[in-house]
Amino acid sequence: MFTVKPLPYDKKALEPYMSQETLSFHHDKHYQTYVDNLNKLISSGEFENMTLEEIVQKSANNPAYTAIFNNAAQVFNHGFFFAHMAPSGLKRPADDLLKKIEQTFGSYENFEKEFKSAALAQFGSGWAWLAENENGDLQIIKTSNADTPIAHNLRPLMTIDVWEHAYYLDYQNRRGDFVDAFLKHLINW
Repeated sequence: MFTVKPLPYDKKALEPYMSQETLSFHHDKHYQTYVDNLNKLISSGEFENMTLEEIVQKSANNPAYTAIFNNAAQVFNHGFFFAHMAPSGLKRPADDLLKKIEQTFGSYENFEKEFKSAALAQFGSGWAWLAENENGDLQIIKTSNADTPIAHNLRPLMTIDVWEHAYYLDYQNRRGDFVDAFLKHLINW
């Protein structure tokens, strides 16, 4: 059985960039619902003893497992998202990853611009990611709904949730302001 990963910070710790109210709804309601749904869907079935990553990979692109995929991927995505934020975390990646980002995107600032562009270009609900492929190449991708890099044999390095529930209470329809706040104040590499 899967459980909601506890936050590595207090629910007020991300204020004023993410309110306690947003964090409570997002973590305690949305994320919890995905965990509860996934546990019900996989109880006493072929997925019951698999890791979350195995469930995502096995259920991806299989119409018979759409509900399992959607919930498993959202459990993974949300756990990853919440774990990579902090009130006073590392706002730039460590040396090796920073060098790789600079080589790939020209500079860290260019990476931020391209990442923000992907997050803003995601139509409707979804995610923007920095991911690494099997060759170690970095890429910025966006995924719709529950889709996740691990369903495409990519290793996620960082993500932002751009579903409206992630920011609407604090930013209303100003997704760009939320992305800026995330990149400058919330991210923890």
